[in-house]
Amino acid sequence: MWKQAVEWLAAAATDPQECKREWDYGAGTVLVEAGRYWDVLSVPDRLGLLALDILWRDPLKVPGPTLVDCAARRVGFFLPPDPVSEWVGFGVRHVGRGSWVAVPPPYRPAGRLEWLVPPDGTGTLHTPSTLESALREASGTLAVLAPVSAEPAVPDGW
Repeated sequence: MWKQAVEWLAAAATDPQECKREWDYGAGTVLVEAGRYWDVLSVPDRLGLLALDILWRDPLKVPGPTLVDCAARRVGFFLPPDPVSEWVGFGVRHVGRGSWVAVPPPYRPAGRLEWLVPPDGTGTLHTPSTLESALREASGTLAVLAPVSAEPAVPDGW
């Protein structure tokens, strides 16, 4: 499985052979171009982790490739390329054609980047409508969990 996943992910690199060498002997991450084989929807980590948990509810369906950047506190969902797609939400970033994404090899973490769901090599990606539903549900849950007011309480109650 790993060989197929490596080949699939490296195919998006400018030089797939150099990409694989960098994964094995270099820093462990490679910049690959988005928009040809996949786009990435990057969201804040709390939203992304909760949405991924929602996607795992269906025991018969494995979510698509999902990457976490621990330092930036962001989760990236790999989607089919869609140059006219518009994703709206606080902290939501759609990365498509003309953008580059740092990715570790599918078989191990590299620095601050780690696969939560590594690519399987078949080209399976997140379904946009399913991901959108999970993000909406996760956003609603986070809104309920957020404090009602950010104003500090006055000591005497007024």
